[in-house]
Amino acid sequence: MYKFFSLVIIILLFSCGKDDETISNIEPLESNFISAVDISSFPEIAETNPVFYDFDGNVTNFLDILKENGVNTIRLRLWVNPATSHSTLGEVKLFSETLKTKGFKTWITVHYSDTWADPGNQTTPTAWQSLTFAELNTTVYNYTELVVTELNPDYIQIGNEINSGILHPNGNISTNINQFKTLMTSAINAVRTHSSRTQIMLHFAGIENSDWFFNQVSNLDYDIIGLSYYPIWHGKSLSNLSNTMNTLSTTYNKHIVIAETAYPFTLGYNDFTNNIVGLENQLILPQFTATPDGQKQFIRQIKNLSLNVNKGIGFCYWGAELVAWNGTESTEGSPWENQALFNFNNEALPVLQEFNLD
Repeated sequence: MYKFFSLVIIILLFSCGKDDETISNIEPLESNFISAVDISSFPEIAETNPVFYDFDGNVTNFLDILKENGVNTIRLRLWVNPATSHSTLGEVKLFSETLKTKGFKTWITVHYSDTWADPGNQTTPTAWQSLTFAELNTTVYNYTELVVTELNPDYIQIGNEINSGILHPNGNISTNINQFKTLMTSAINAVRTHSSRTQIMLHFAGIENSDWFFNQVSNLDYDIIGLSYYPIWHGKSLSNLSNTMNTLSTTYNKHIVIAETAYPFTLGYNDFTNNIVGLENQLILPQFTATPDGQKQFIRQIKNLSLNVNKGIGFCYWGAELVAWNGTESTEGSPWENQALFNFNNEALPVLQEFNLD
């Protein structure tokens, strides 16, 4: 992926398509419900001085548009020693402080890598690669302690999309599951020791094999199950997503969130960079078209699903900020601009209204 988010009854309204079902609009309000966006690239984008517009066509501060439309939590990735100045501890700390002054909660995704971590990539930071396992384990504890004390987040992910583990090869879940658990335990202990308020999330990409994964980590001390859900990669059935979330939250007695999701408002493009989603067969049709309304309806269903599943506490939209900031002719621009929460003129899209619980 480009890297390039009270128990009630779920009522499923079956549609004419066999691949998807629509979730009911029963919306019990929860004071701690997470209406989140991941805007990890915004500090980089802000350097180009983009202009954003609210629903009335007024030039408005990007963060204020999010806040005014019900976004209450911001998710940010953190890399150890990246090749650029972005997603560093210093940048994330500075941005976190700005977010807190505006009333947002913060959700930090610790990648334990110098670059993107996901099911296919869990590369140990260069500076850590020569360490013995004992040294690596100590480093994980110390680094996590630093993150928690410096950033004081409301939520922290121990790794990002850790289907295959963390810090390969030492923490590869397929070949070194005991070492994987040891590293995870050290990170978790660092959080518990140095913060009484930060909630810990474990994050799995997708639905398939999620029960196996959370069974493997069932003895770890964490608070929230996080799942990524993108129709292009994880199937087109929202009822399957709902059933999986109910099963996981019930089996493991954990709160659960959709930690990443997104949907296009068009199949067009606004730069010369290939988009991740650009074909009709990647959509959930006919329910959710690649239109502003289709994007809005998709997130409405994701929100309702998150409200209605057992122990569901929220969702996070990934890439909300990823407009074509590098220029309309860039071949190294945004592969996500057709899934951002702002259109090709940087105008707020109707989907933003779905982050509000009122």
